Order: sequence, then structure tokens, then C-alpha cells
Amino acid sequence: MESAALAHALNDPAEPPLRPLPDRVAELLRSLDCPPRLAAHLRLVHDVAWQITDWIQRRHPGLRVDRRAVLFGAATHDIGKSVHVAELSGPGSAHEPAGRDLLLRHGFDDDLARFAATHASWTEPGVTLDDLLVSLADKAWKNRRVPDLEDLVVAHMTRATGGRPWEEYAALDDLLTDIGDAADLRLTFQAAYPIHG
Repeated sequence: MESAALAHALNDPAEPPLRPLPDRVAELLRSLDCPPRLAAHLRLVHDVAWQITDWIQRRHPGLRVDRRAVLFGAATHDIGKSVHVAELSGPGSAHEPAGRDLLLRHGFDDDLARFAATHASWTEPGVTLDDLLVSLADKAWKNRRVPDLEDLVVAHMTRATGGRPWEEYAALDDLLTDIGDAADLRLTFQAAYPIHG
């Protein structure tokens, strides 16, 4: 049974407004009786991923980004914290493989489940732009800037579009600055929901 706090975390209005999680993800979070703070966090990162992918589609309409996959990845990247709840308030990476396994057990294919395991390992071989965008959203929601990650995103974009690295970096910097301007509101929203509840 879904707790009242989880229902609020999944549905409460926010400032700035948040887009809803994909229905299948929200259903999964309810079935897991997900910690309310985790549900709030996933909403926030999903919304920032939406902003980033929308920006990319407008800036480079021909750039191949699997938006549906990126949004799913952002909406589920920390789902393993429903198993490793202590990692909601402390360090740890056990939630990464646990999240991937949880998604696979619930019928999601590996192309989608992988984001739960890759969102913190952007320097690994074979990481795609889609993986990097989930990682970027997971940092940008709280205005955490990670130069190495941003450089990788810019490198992927310039290789794919033939753009100038400094122009791509300047445009990405503007986007992340705009997203970061609302970080305090996002942090307040997330903190309003209990870890247990």
C-alpha cells in the first residue's frame, strides 16, 4: 500500500513546476513502497533531464539522443536506494548494481536498466551520450558542476555535430547555469519528504 508521504512525493506541485515521472516508473515506485525522499529526488532529476534533452533537440535537431531512454534513466537512476536506503543519506555505491538488477527483475530490458548502474561511472569505456546526459542531470539538479563530465558531453556533441568545442561548451554552460539557478528550490523540495515514511 502506498504511503501518504510517497503519494505526496510523486504528485505534489513544486516550484519550479516538475513534470510527472513516466507512468510505468511511478507504478514501480508505488509497488516498492519507495522512500518518499527517493521519489522526490527521481522527479527532480527526471525533470532536469527533460530540460537538457529539450535543449539538445532544439540546438541540434539531428543529433541522435534516445530521449525516452535518457528520461527513463533519470527517473530510475537511484532506484537501488530503495534497497540500500542508508545511501539516501550517506555515501555508497551498492545501489548502482542493485538498481539495475531490480529493474531487470521487474521486466525492464537492459538498455533501460543500465542507467541505474552507469550514472556514476561516466569515464568507463563504451559510455554513450545518453549515459552522460543521465549523469549530467543527476549533478545539475543541485547545481553541482563536474568539469570532466561536462567536457565529455561537449566532446560527444562536437564529434556528432562537427561544432566548435568552445561554442558547445559556452552553450552548455549557459544551460547549466540556468538550471542551477533553481537548485535551492529543488533541494528544498527534496528535503520536504522523509526518508522513511
